[in-house]
Amino acid sequence: MDIKLKLENELKDAMRAHDDTSKRTIRMALAAIRMAEIDKGSAIDETTLLAILQKEIKSRREAIQEGQKANRADLVAANEAEIKVIEQFLPQPLSPDELTTLIQSVITEVGAKAPTDMGKVMKILLPRIQGRAPGDQVSQLVRQLLQSQ
Repeated sequence: MDIKLKLENELKDAMRAHDDTSKRTIRMALAAIRMAEIDKGSAIDETTLLAILQKEIKSRREAIQEGQKANRADLVAANEAEIKVIEQFLPQPLSPDELTTLIQSVITEVGAKAPTDMGKVMKILLPRIQGRAPGDQVSQLVRQLLQSQ
């Protein structure tokens, strides 16, 4: 099922169930998707949609860090709940071992030997990951593996 359609259906269910956290979170995600569609001028593909959802999770993780610095347990709890709602719409995340294996296979496939080849690796790797791992985590692991070559 299309992720956007699934989000819209879950929004209706959250409204019926009076689940304010899910309702608020899904509305924010749909708003970000609509903004991307407006910017592009047409509908966005699933890959872009997954990237938007990852970005929403990343912004909430940053808000959690800020909430912890400010000793605001209420903000931390609210953002953690929102992350759980968004994660329902993402594919099953890769385990660290699966991610490392995938990265190593792409490095071998591309023939990368040094950190300067990181762009070649990322270009092939990112479409294969498609929302199953955060981009910053992926790039950090690619860099580490290329430096140890």
